[in-house]
Amino acid sequence: MATRPSAARRPTLTAAESRRRELAAFLRSRRERIAPQQVGLPPGGRRRTPGLRREEVAQLAGVGVTWYTWLEQGRDIHVSEQVLEAISRTLLLDPHERSHLFTLAGSALPASVRAESDAVSPTTRALLDQLEPFPACVTNGRFDLLAYNRAYMHVAGDLDALPFEDRNSMWLCFTHPSRRTMLLDRDEALRRMVGQYRAAMAEYVGDPSWKCLVKRLTERSAEFRELWDRHDVIEPENSRKRYLHPDVGLLQFTYTNLWLSPRMNVRLVAYLPANDETGAAMEQLRDVVPYPLA
Repeated sequence: MATRPSAARRPTLTAAESRRRELAAFLRSRRERIAPQQVGLPPGGRRRTPGLRREEVAQLAGVGVTWYTWLEQGRDIHVSEQVLEAISRTLLLDPHERSHLFTLAGSALPASVRAESDAVSPTTRALLDQLEPFPACVTNGRFDLLAYNRAYMHVAGDLDALPFEDRNSMWLCFTHPSRRTMLLDRDEALRRMVGQYRAAMAEYVGDPSWKCLVKRLTERSAEFRELWDRHDVIEPENSRKRYLHPDVGLLQFTYTNLWLSPRMNVRLVAYLPANDETGAAMEQLRDVVPYPLA
C-alpha cells in the first residue's frame, strides 16, 4: 500500500524559490483587489476572478502577457527595475507595498523612487508638524499627496479616510463635490493644475501611472477633458488660494513651493494666512475634525 512521503522527504525550497512564490502570491492579491474602473477600464462582463485580468495588468504596465504571467507563476526570471516600477504603478501600490515588491523580486528600489521616499524623511514630517496650525503638504509633479499635516486636511478634507490611490490633488478637485465647493477661484486653479500636469508629464510620457490618471479623469470629468485638450503648459509658481470652509468661512492663503527634490518635482507646499482673520480661523480649527470628502 502506497504511503504519502514524509515531510522530511519533501524537497526543501531555497530562499530564492520561497521569495518567488511569495512574489507570485503578492502580485495575485494586489491584482485581484483592483476594480477595472479604478484604472480607467470598462467593467466588462462576468469575470471568473475578482479584479483585473493578467493581460490587463500587462497591457497597462506595458509588458508582455507571457512575461507577467511568468512572474505570477513564480518563474526564475530576471525583472528590470523599469518593469517592476511599471507594475507597481499599475497595481496602485502604496510606498510600503512598492518597496515590498522590489524586495521580493530581489531588486533595489530605483533612484527615482528612493528620491521620492527620501523627500518625506522624518525631518520633513517633523517640519510639517511644526508648521501647524498652517496647512502644508508634500506633493510631486503628478499631484500625489505624499505627506501632509492635520491643518492641511482642514482645506483638503479627511485624506486619511481615502484609499491611497485617491490621495491626489487633481483627482480630488475634479471628482469630489465637497472639494470643488470649497475651492474658490476654481476655474483658474484647475486650469493651472492641468497645465502643470501636462508640462511635468513631458518627462514621463511612457509612465503608466501618469497615463492612467489622465484616462481616469478623462472618463470621469468633462471639465477635465476640455482643459486637457487645450494642451496648455504651466510651470509651478508661488501664488494665492481661497477656500470657503463650512465651519469658519473664508480662508485666504499665500502658498510657497519649497523644492525637496527638483529633479523629481517633489516639493513641500506651505500655506500661510494672507490676513489675520485666516490665521485666527486656523487656530479655531485645531481641535475640529476635518470635513469628510464626498
